[in-house]
Amino acid sequence: MPTPDGHTTAIRASRVIGTDVYSTSGDKIGEIEDVMLNKLDNQIMFAVVGFGGFLGFGEKFHAIPWSSLDYEKDKGGYIVPFSEEQLKQAPSHTLKELTKDDGAAARDAAFDYYKVERYWVVGAD
Repeated sequence: MPTPDGHTTAIRASRVIGTDVYSTSGDKIGEIEDVMLNKLDNQIMFAVVGFGGFLGFGEKFHAIPWSSLDYEKDKGGYIVPFSEEQLKQAPSHTLKELTKDDGAAARDAAFDYYKVERYWVVGAD
């Protein structure tokens, strides 16, 4: 079943990891380093996007809500609806911090910062 943009709804994580990520202006801002999964509810918590650094030193890792990534076939990568300045100011983490407390702190900080609807509370009253 295709997404509204005509993409398939299923994709292997190995195809996502290493894919470039671009800002709204089309500048490459990093690449997907990993995907954080919640084993209890079968949801993708967030994509781990690496920014900056050189040969693995000084790289910052950002949790980006999965729903914010839109694959652009012509670019061969994902576009996020954020400016480069928004991305530079976003919360960053070490890899260890991304998994601390089951990733909830990094997830919550990302969804708050980017003002993305929380998938885990949609429809909950």
